[in-house]
Amino acid sequence: MVDDNELERLRDLAVPAPGGEAKTRALAAAMQAFDLDEKFSTATQGSPAGLRLTERARMLWRDVMQRKLIATPAITTLVALPIAGYATFEMLKDHPPVVGGNGTVTESLADKPAAQTPAPEQPAINEARAAARAKEKKTDADAETRANSQMAPAVPKPATEVDGLLKQEAAPQAKRALQPAARADQAPASSAAAIPASPPAMADSKLMVQPAPMPSDQMQPQEENRDRIETFKTNPVHETAQDPVSTFSIDVDTASYSFVRRSLKEGSLPDPDTVRVEEMINYFPYDWKGPDSAATPFNSTVTVMPTPWNEHTKLMHVAIKGFDVKPAEQPKANLVFLIDVSGSMDEPDKLPLLKSAFRLLVSKLKPDDTVSIVTYAGNAGTALMPTKAAEKQKILAAIDNLAPGGSTAGEEGIREAYKLAQQSFVKDGVNRVMLATDGDFNVGQTDDDDLKRLIEKERKTGVFLSVFGFGRGNLNDQMMQTIAQNGNGTAAYIDTLAEAQKVLVEDASSTLFPIAKDVKIQVEFNPAKVSEYRLVGYETRALKREDFNNDRVDAGDIGSGHSVTAVYEITPKGSGGEQVDPLRYGQAKVDNGGVANADEYAFVKIRYKLPDENVSKLITTPVTAANEVKSFDAAGTDQRFSIAVAAFGQKLRDEDQTANFSYDRIAEIANAARGADPFGYRAEFLSLVRLASSLDGNK
Repeated sequence: MVDDNELERLRDLAVPAPGGEAKTRALAAAMQAFDLDEKFSTATQGSPAGLRLTERARMLWRDVMQRKLIATPAITTLVALPIAGYATFEMLKDHPPVVGGNGTVTESLADKPAAQTPAPEQPAINEARAAARAKEKKTDADAETRANSQMAPAVPKPATEVDGLLKQEAAPQAKRALQPAARADQAPASSAAAIPASPPAMADSKLMVQPAPMPSDQMQPQEENRDRIETFKTNPVHETAQDPVSTFSIDVDTASYSFVRRSLKEGSLPDPDTVRVEEMINYFPYDWKGPDSAATPFNSTVTVMPTPWNEHTKLMHVAIKGFDVKPAEQPKANLVFLIDVSGSMDEPDKLPLLKSAFRLLVSKLKPDDTVSIVTYAGNAGTALMPTKAAEKQKILAAIDNLAPGGSTAGEEGIREAYKLAQQSFVKDGVNRVMLATDGDFNVGQTDDDDLKRLIEKERKTGVFLSVFGFGRGNLNDQMMQTIAQNGNGTAAYIDTLAEAQKVLVEDASSTLFPIAKDVKIQVEFNPAKVSEYRLVGYETRALKREDFNNDRVDAGDIGSGHSVTAVYEITPKGSGGEQVDPLRYGQAKVDNGGVANADEYAFVKIRYKLPDENVSKLITTPVTAANEVKSFDAAGTDQRFSIAVAAFGQKLRDEDQTANFSYDRIAEIANAARGADPFGYRAEFLSLVRLASSLDGNK
């Protein structure tokens, strides 16, 4: 604090009269100092036209704030640092700071035109005035130190960095500045006093850089999951005496397995409704025995074995293998890529992955095959007119040029795709629309039933439709299943480029070239041998008993070399594993005194149509003791692996039958039945079982 008595004493001191010799020496020293200083401002005397440093910073920050460039704390941090740097550069460019001998930054001549640096040779300074000036400087320095110490906590780190830049820029000037002679009564100031207090405007600007604190417990908003999944109930146990017949359509789709895999790899158990056990089983290639010639499009193999999760029941394993058409015998293909380029596809695992996937498919086509590309967003458009696969680069260029944007006019795109398919229709060939989408249809016919009728109508012209789903959060799985089933096509979910390689390259023959359509399976169980049964999976493919012989009822297709598996869990008569209580008043008896073919477990019937025919054919297979193996381990490698997959699917759906069947036991069965695994699919399955075990608490 300043001593008032000291100030009064200094005020009363007599001002010494100037001497002529002193004036001469002072003028000479001043002229010498002026000649030596090469960096003095060339501005004329008086107030400069430019703004003061404080006003320049104030206006700069005011403009930034008024334009509301800093909308969030994150943007504040990103914007503030470049602006502060730019402001520093502009201020130093026009008015470089003058650095004193003690390293402190002082105001420039523009801000303090009256200040003068004393010449080193100045001897004619009155000792009293010098002492007073020194004490005043010390007092001011103390006040500034206290002001800085009070403001220091409010100054954020970015402002400190800007001050550092100011000092670095001023360093070259310090070397060239005139240094006053050190006097015994002018001791160096403390380090705290060496830093001058910031002007009020600059202090305000620095405070604006400070981002608003984020509450530590604030949760980041999560993206809404708008996946549309069809809900269904697990197949119940049927009492053979009351309901001996089971009828369903085959399902060769694999979308469910890919969806389950993605969920597990992202660290969460899948939604039970996304787990369709039959699609998980049929995801894997199996070496079932196929037909000897194309005259019979597929062959069936039935095996009865003990159930690994229930000692009182058995499994009836039905395997179907389609005829594998050799590449040289494959018919010409007329393919229309119907690609969703709506705004919802603008994610890395959607349109970019889609483009890479279809590039793989193009490389698989023969030169005489035809490719067209239709896109749809706000409206549908033709990206590529029918083009022979021989013009590969033209097709790939059209794929590469696809870009997302707009809403989803799916219905209009489907109509345009069918129109192009008809223009390039190949008689006795493959005519197929390949729809690639995340399933978001929000313009046109958005109702699944309307889409179903549209697809059914076009199917009768000989143009089939397959669906390939991409991405998550907006996936319309329910729609994909509906139009694929009614378009005589398949539904696959592509979550990685490796999956695209599997579906569109390795399985291209079964995906593109059908050998049978409307394939239905009906099993009649013998009540004398089987008291109860249940079908594992195929809940969404159930048919009425009378639908089996009705050729007007649509069903699934089988492609070249395709394998299809169905598993029944049956309860043998008298095994003690029945879940349904017997009738109190007994069962109805037949008049002939017994049951025909009493030694059979069941009778399997398969009905199908050839791709270009509308009348179905029938294949039958009785299931007897000859189809039975004594132990589970005696079953074939592929049979045992498929049962492990079936158990895993039921476990993920939290079904009662596998509630006490551990993941470790599933992995044990799968590992023992791993067999030949050239593409690593079965090894990947084992890793998924381990992941699910960890996520589900090692149950």
